[in-house]
This record gives sequence, C-alpha cells and structure tokens, in this order.
Amino acid sequence: MTVLDCNGRPLVLDSAVVMGILNVTPDSFSDGGRFLDRKSAVSRAVAMQQAGAAIIDVGGESTRPGAALVSAEEEMERVVPVIESLRTELDIPLSVDTSKPEVMAEAVRAGAGMINDVNALRAEGAVELAAELGVPLCLMHMQGEPRTMQKAPSYTDVVGEVRSFLQERLACCREAGIAEGKVLVDPGFGFGKTLAHNLALLRNLHRFADLGAGVLAGISRKSMLGALTGRDADERLAASLAAAVLAVERGAVVVRVHDVAETVDALSIVKAVTGSDE
Repeated sequence: MTVLDCNGRPLVLDSAVVMGILNVTPDSFSDGGRFLDRKSAVSRAVAMQQAGAAIIDVGGESTRPGAALVSAEEEMERVVPVIESLRTELDIPLSVDTSKPEVMAEAVRAGAGMINDVNALRAEGAVELAAELGVPLCLMHMQGEPRTMQKAPSYTDVVGEVRSFLQERLACCREAGIAEGKVLVDPGFGFGKTLAHNLALLRNLHRFADLGAGVLAGISRKSMLGALTGRDADERLAASLAAAVLAVERGAVVVRVHDVAETVDALSIVKAVTGSDE
C-alpha cells in the first residue's frame, strides 16, 4: 500500500483516487467565478469530500490557454484563507495548485499537504523550497506557458519528450533530497498539446507509470473532449468519465476532476472489475 503523508493527513493510493478541483478564480475555463468567496468555496469542498474525493486541489490562478498572470500577493489572498478554513472543515488532505514559491510556502503553513505545480518546480528556488516544506508534490509537463501554450504546440515524439522532461524533473527533485515516493507526475493534458498529442499521451499513459512516481491525470471537461464530442465544458461529463476510466486503466493513481461523485462511481466499477478475485 502506498500512503503519502500530506502535512499530517494520509492519502492512500492502494487504488486510484479522485482529486476534487476547487478553483477560487474569476476566470478558470469551466467554473471560474463560482467559488470566489470563502463560504461558497468551503461548501463546495465539503460537498466534494462527502461525494468521495480523497483530496481537494485549491487553485488561485487560472492556467487555461490565454489566462492572465496573477501576482503572488493576489493568489495568496485567494487561496490561503480558503485553505485555512478547509483545514478545520475537512478530514481529507488539501493540495495547492500553484507555481509560485511564495504561495507554496504560505499555503503549506495554512494547512495544504501537497504542492501541485503545472511548471514542475522550475521557478527559481521552488525545488529547494519544496524539499524544505517536505510535503508530497505533483510535477506537470507544460510546453510554453499558459498565455501562449496553445498557439503552435510541436513535438517530434510527444510521449517520449514529455516522459524525458518528467524524468529530468524527478532527477532534479532527488538531487534536492526529495524522496521519489513523495512525487506524482502529470503529463499535462491540454498544456501545450494538440488533440493528437493529448490522445497519444492518454493512449500511452502506462509509459509514465515506470518513472518511479505515481501518475496523476487531469482531463476533466478539457477542450480535447470538446473537440471530440462537440460539447461545451459543462456538457462534457460523459466524456470526462470515459477519459478518467481510460486513464486509470492505463496506470493513473489520481484523477483530477470537477465531477467527483460521478467519477467515484465510475472508478468503483473499474476497481471491482480489475481487482483481485475473491
């Protein structure tokens, strides 16, 4: 059994679990503006815990294509009070979705037990700070940066290149003294990838499972699903569930989603079918 110590709260990964998305932003692609105030954010997180989420990921800066930059001060004003409240309201671990070392530090002090970084700790001082903070991490691949990443993404071998990048970032973490067992990797669906790139990554997700780190997949409601179905973001539940099931079958141990209850139900079927016979 794999258990991550998330700032005193365990995240058990003996089977795939659901990470609930809590965006306290005005401009996230699917739910921007819905949970900006602390009361609505806490209510949403409590509902996700009751629906079966194993961890809640709190983000204060949108990373959708074309998103505007947010200062560290503004991001902290959005996420830290929410994390402080959730630390007392919830029993499950909390994750902070940020690339800024200042935000990482304040969020962990407030009670966050995981750092989920779309920039894979490439900001100055981020790896050293993460080693000091001692909480589990998720390193994601992104080609470019959010404002421009979808303009012309290009790879010779998307699976090989993304895998090599994550392997290099894991090595950087090891050199900083971060244990391999504390790190998850995320291939970054939609972050500087075309539809073909995203499908190749999902098809070959099993190739990331042998990096020595658990795999996190975040595909929920993303534009790749809209491209395949023709549906708007809030109409992509069925596609999101299919993607989550495929990701888990290919080795993902965490799926990051908007629709927690439905995903928990879907993964319960996967577990029943793929688990050991009784």
